Amino acid sequence: MSDHDQVKMTPMNYAKDRPKAKNPVKIEDLSIRDGHQSLFATRGRTEDMIPVAEMMDEVGFWAIETWGGATFDTMHRFLNEDPWERIRTLKRYIKKTPFSMLLRAQNLVGYRNYADDTAQAFVERAAENGMDIFRTFDALNDYRNFETVVKQIKASGKHFQGCMCYSMTEPRMGGDVYNIEYYVKKAKDLESMGADSVCVKDMAGLLAPYDAYALIKALKAAVKVPVHLHSHFTSGMSPMTHLKAIEAGVDIIDTCMTPYAYRTSHAAIEPLVMALLGTSRDTGFDIQLLAKINEKLEKEVMPKYKHLLDDSKVSVIDINVLLHQTPGGMLSNLVNQLREMDALDKIGEVYKELPRVRKELGQIPLVTPTSQIVGIQTVNNVLFDTKEERYKMITDQVKDLCYGLYGKTAVPIDAEVQKKALKGYSRGEKPITCRPAEVIAPELEKARKEIGDLAVDTDDMLVYALYPVTGKKFLQWKYGKEEPPASVRPTTLEQVKKREALVKKALAGELVEKKKEAPAKSDNARAFNVFVDNEYFEVNVDPQGGPPVINLAQAGFAMPAATAAPVAPNVSAAPVASA
Repeated sequence: MSDHDQVKMTPMNYAKDRPKAKNPVKIEDLSIRDGHQSLFATRGRTEDMIPVAEMMDEVGFWAIETWGGATFDTMHRFLNEDPWERIRTLKRYIKKTPFSMLLRAQNLVGYRNYADDTAQAFVERAAENGMDIFRTFDALNDYRNFETVVKQIKASGKHFQGCMCYSMTEPRMGGDVYNIEYYVKKAKDLESMGADSVCVKDMAGLLAPYDAYALIKALKAAVKVPVHLHSHFTSGMSPMTHLKAIEAGVDIIDTCMTPYAYRTSHAAIEPLVMALLGTSRDTGFDIQLLAKINEKLEKEVMPKYKHLLDDSKVSVIDINVLLHQTPGGMLSNLVNQLREMDALDKIGEVYKELPRVRKELGQIPLVTPTSQIVGIQTVNNVLFDTKEERYKMITDQVKDLCYGLYGKTAVPIDAEVQKKALKGYSRGEKPITCRPAEVIAPELEKARKEIGDLAVDTDDMLVYALYPVTGKKFLQWKYGKEEPPASVRPTTLEQVKKREALVKKALAGELVEKKKEAPAKSDNARAFNVFVDNEYFEVNVDPQGGPPVINLAQAGFAMPAATAAPVAPNVSAAPVASA
């Protein structure tokens, strides 16, 4: 049977007649890490992963990505969750399938290069807590930043997967920088470093199907270790890219469960399972089990998160990504950043400026942390530059990049931009050429002294070492030194149902039955802040006599004024913000 032949099977007996594939495609599931990071701003809570964890363990995934990336930051900062506890908790439910994490090389799970002692300790603790596969990448593809973490991964007896961040300077793969020869050399470098597998990390979904075929063929011929493909859906090409990569012999592919798939995330696993059914590369997965997992997710988990989806447009494909080459997580962050600054109307200008900034900063791949570095600087340029002067407000991270603290860029940084960025720079105005960590002093002993008894173990201390401000705040919450704010509390299904019921009534103009017209407000009215069911209202209280009435209008909807039953002296309320 050839790769493209398929046996005859009916819907009723496909399980019985299904032949065992000669060379099944291995699948890594990214739902509970990159899936919710791309679609839901990394707000996925551990308690919402547990309901499907045991079923996911039965699917037969090569690995499940459970940690790393932005999860460490978001968990302690916004969710009041111990990042280390997620690994330990999920290990109690997922006992057969290996755990994978995304490690930003010397950046670990932060946004800068950390000292060698911090990097060594972090990898050691991640391995001890239960991590099996360390998918390791450097935003600049500067593998000098791999040295410390790879040494510890190997010392811990774990799987080192080395990544090549996929990028382009042309509409398709090629040109003087990011061509096949570039990636083949990177793959060989990774194999020589001891990589157990190599991964093409296509953060923005830029890898075209026929380019994937040529690239995977070249990589399979160049290295002996398995080749893995990670390609976001953003541009809409990844399902086609997957098929051409499979034809070329790729060993492992990344996908998500359907509720976590598409948009800026990844292609869904279910269509791929059926597309390969009965072929020599059949995954062997049970589509009925996948359907059960999806059903549980849709009923019990997704209602809590769907409000976080970017609904600024209807399409699930962003064809503009082929122009501005922006990865999924970066897209949602840019939108959120502009929305918070009440400048969402500038998104078009940001997309136009972004390729220019990227080129001036060394034509760097756009992946954390360089995507944030380029993205924030681009927003600054759009909002603050004038016709007479560009780069009026340069971030500290751009200065660090120009100095060489992140590593060596693929092409030199624009000389004028670099000179302006390093003028008065604290470390000096001459860029370094050595491995970045060599100029970073040891950090752990200092962190241990600073945090003191608030950190009860090494895991706690590393939370602080990586994130001194928010990490300390989290440890104060964790050990009862400070009350966590309401904003970090989880949302329940009951709260979601109440919110949806209010929305339906509001859209129908039936929020609250109107009882009585509110009296005129006197000059003696005083303003108070009131929180009702996680909604924040500015309330004016009038001490004058008269019938008590509350005027309410839900934010975000245009409707006739509605009134509620009397409960307080002459109160008029208008919502200021919704949690």
